[in-house]
Amino acid sequence: MALSQRLEFRQTQSLVMTPQLMQAIKLLQLSNLDLTTYVEAELERNPILDRADGETSREPETLAAEPADPAAGDWLKDDMAPSRKAMEEGLGTDLDNVFPDERPADRQEAPAAIEQLAGSDPYVSSWSNVGAGGHGGDDDVNYEGMAAADLSLADHLETQLNLATRDPGRRLIGRFIIDMIDETGYLVGDLTELAERLGASPDEVEAVLAIVQGFEPSGVGARSLKECLALQLKERNRLDPAMATLLDNLELVAKRNIPALRRLCGVDEEDVAEMIAELRGLTPKPGLAFGSTPVQPVVPDVLLRAAPDGTWMVELNPDTLPRVLVNQNYYARVARTARSEADKTFLTEALQTANWLTRSLEQRARTILKVATEIVRQQDAFFSLGVQYLRPLNLKTVADAIGMHESTVSRVTANKFIASARGLFELKYFFTASISNAEGGEAHSAEAVRHRIRQMIDAEAPDAILSDDTIVTLLRKDGIDIARRTVAKYRESMRIASSVERRREKAGR
Repeated sequence: MALSQRLEFRQTQSLVMTPQLMQAIKLLQLSNLDLTTYVEAELERNPILDRADGETSREPETLAAEPADPAAGDWLKDDMAPSRKAMEEGLGTDLDNVFPDERPADRQEAPAAIEQLAGSDPYVSSWSNVGAGGHGGDDDVNYEGMAAADLSLADHLETQLNLATRDPGRRLIGRFIIDMIDETGYLVGDLTELAERLGASPDEVEAVLAIVQGFEPSGVGARSLKECLALQLKERNRLDPAMATLLDNLELVAKRNIPALRRLCGVDEEDVAEMIAELRGLTPKPGLAFGSTPVQPVVPDVLLRAAPDGTWMVELNPDTLPRVLVNQNYYARVARTARSEADKTFLTEALQTANWLTRSLEQRARTILKVATEIVRQQDAFFSLGVQYLRPLNLKTVADAIGMHESTVSRVTANKFIASARGLFELKYFFTASISNAEGGEAHSAEAVRHRIRQMIDAEAPDAILSDDTIVTLLRKDGIDIARRTVAKYRESMRIASSVERRREKAGR
């Protein structure tokens, strides 16, 4: 066979990840605080950018044809590695995930209710209530930063909460309780009001508080000095009747009224002295062991409120939206005076960067609003009725509804918060696992199933302890298709003993 040379034209499609596109993907997952820091740095280094409020004004003589400092932003640099593998590793995602464009086709595929905008504001969305009703987004872990940072009391307690229970409902209640614990370790606030706000029963809130009070440092979550000391004594197995009486009379301890204490506690003077010495060895303010790490307030990215006509209004928080403009007039004036190639190149790059940033901020805002709107639509019953009405939800459901990639939804829900009448929630909280319906109906939320299992076990009689198999049978009668090993896993995650252990425990009472 003879070899010959020839020219051929082939048309192929390929994804080109420009530095601007890579930066746009990173921009999407930044929290509002990180975004503000980044935008402020851009305003400092780019003379073409201005604040939208007109605060910044430029004069031609302020121009310096110097390249931007590449160290100012760790991911804003032009020396990106050209290989696909290197770019995927740097981004932490597949290159098939591109920053979403505002294409008309996307808007046609998305539900009309999501695309309905209130008035002319592109950052407000509304729709009517529509029915009742895992976490996404893995960020790179900065181990060096974690080691260098001071661990706050809240972080320490939340870490223990994640280990103590896997029930999303209990975790939610636990986080609110942790937020109510001050820097000294004491609980401030009304649990009854918290239960009403979350739509949970007071008994459930008290049960979660009992879990938190079992965390380290001992005594945390107490509502009074007496309860704080009692928790520490209980952990040491020293809360006997005499010591409990001593705690009931702390005012006599402060007055050193030994005769009265001896009489009330029913012990001799030496025992009273030993008990008081033991009290002095306790920590009255356990939270102070973690120092006074400054607490950064969480500013919601999305605001949710009920409209008078019964609909939900979802809008972006204007306080978290950096607004910048491209100063075209300044660019035109300076461009006329630019003589050297370095000046012209600098101005061209500055203008391109400014245009990209304004478009990316607009796109980021619209994407957050789309995702938050769909989440609220899916979890309408939660916001209306309470935590026990969370529906099973995954990233794909939201992504398909709004015509975006799952990893884009994952980035949007990371480090973004929504404020509602029920409290402040991270967007990724609303993604819960599902359990299929035995009769082919709507799936059940894993949280709701856990809640049902706990209710069944709490209501069991001492002579009729429910085994895991019995619980499976009862749940299937209610249309919940669940395996025995799943019941056992949920029971263990809630720290509920087996049927054999519960039978022994209740028989010994």
